[in-house]
Amino acid sequence: MPITTERLRLRAHTAADAGWLQRVYGRPDVALYLLDEPWTAELAAVKVSERIARVDLDGESRGLALAVERDGEAIGDVVLWRTGPDARLAEIGWVLDPAHGGHGYAREAVSALLTLAFEHYGLHRVAAQMDARNTASARLAEAVGMRREAHLRANWWSKGEWTDTLIFGALLTDR
Repeated sequence: MPITTERLRLRAHTAADAGWLQRVYGRPDVALYLLDEPWTAELAAVKVSERIARVDLDGESRGLALAVERDGEAIGDVVLWRTGPDARLAEIGWVLDPAHGGHGYAREAVSALLTLAFEHYGLHRVAAQMDARNTASARLAEAVGMRREAHLRANWWSKGEWTDTLIFGALLTDR
């Protein structure tokens, strides 16, 4: 760590990230497709503490949470965590500040994390689950080589309504 790409730096979270995380996750248009309501400052402090603890898929947290920086400015975050009893299965998630959308930064960050997942950690499968209304995330999953595997209809009660879930997957053998 950190992971560097052509334009980005992916680094471990610090307590100082609470402010920008709250600004991004506090936006109603961002929170719409996520499990939480828009973040308050108090919730951001809790969430950044959880992210700080996620420093290694092989560690106690079984997860890796990284801030995405462009020219020293945090513009989003990516998370990878092991799922189930098989240590070679994981799930990935991402959020990019909409102010930085449309430049391929999310694709670059997610691609880098998938490469780490398969090449460093030797994972067999990485999945991404998302609200089916989040078409930008679905396009991103496909752009990084994940395959759409399922569309679960009205399977998740979220913020007062039943929502659909899309599931994407990537296998080591796809790489």
